[in-house]
Amino acid sequence: MRIARFSIDGNVAFGAVEGDKPDELVLDIIKGIPFADFQLSGTKVPLSKVRLLSPVLPNKVVAYGRNYADHAKELGNEVPDVPFAFFKPSTSVIGPGDEIQYPSFSAEVHHEAELAVVIGRMCREVPRERVKDVIFGYTCANDITARDVQKREKQWARAKGFDTSCPLGPWVETGLDLGTAADLTIQLTVNGEQRQLGRTSEMIHPIEDLIVNISEAMTLLPGDVILTGTPAGVGPLTVGDEVAVTIEGIGTLTNKVVKRG
Repeated sequence: MRIARFSIDGNVAFGAVEGDKPDELVLDIIKGIPFADFQLSGTKVPLSKVRLLSPVLPNKVVAYGRNYADHAKELGNEVPDVPFAFFKPSTSVIGPGDEIQYPSFSAEVHHEAELAVVIGRMCREVPRERVKDVIFGYTCANDITARDVQKREKQWARAKGFDTSCPLGPWVETGLDLGTAADLTIQLTVNGEQRQLGRTSEMIHPIEDLIVNISEAMTLLPGDVILTGTPAGVGPLTVGDEVAVTIEGIGTLTNKVVKRG
C-alpha cells in the first residue's frame, strides 16, 4: 500500500494511493493515522486535486554516511568499519514539489539520492531478527548537503541540517519486505539528466544493521526516518535546477532549487 500525506481545502490527512497511471491516481482518505489500526473511509479524491506533503513528520531523521563504497571513494573518504550516523532536524524536512532553498552560507550544494526507512512503532534495542517488525515502509529521500561547509566544519549540523535539506516522498510504500528493499534501483536526475544510478544492494551496512545500530543508542518513534546512504554520482545543484529521485517500487520525488529569499 502507498500511504500519502496531503493537504486539501486547508485540511491535512493521510490517504491510500490507488491506481497505476500517473494521471489517474486517487487517494482513499484514511480514518485516523496510519501508524495504528486504521480504516479506509471510501471517500476518494483525485491526486491531481491535492497537494502532497512530506509523507511523515518525523521526530528525528537519522542519516548514515559513507554507506556505499564508491560514494566514499569519490569524495576521498575511507569506508567506516561500523555505521556512521548523523542527524537532520525535523525542520529540514520538505515534501514532493516543495522548493529546496539554496542556503546563503554555501557555494557548493550537492544532491544525494537515498532510500529512506520509515519506522512504524516505538522501539529500542531492536534485535536483528525483529527489524522487519518495526518498519512501516519506505520512501525516497534527497540528503541535500552544503559540501563546502561539510568540508570545513567538523560537525555536519549546518552542512546537512539546514532548512529544506531533507526532501521526502512522494509517499510511503508499505508493501516492500526487507529482502526486496535490499536490492532496488536508485537513481537521480537533474533537469532530466541522470547523475546517480545504483542499487541498494551496494550498501556496506544493510538496513538491519543500521536499525540495530541506532536503536542501541536511542528510542525510535513512529514516523522517524532512517536515511541509508547514497550511491556514487553526487554533484552540484544550482538555482533553477529540478532534481528527481526515483526508487524502484516506490516512486519519484521531485523538487526545484530556488534562491533562499
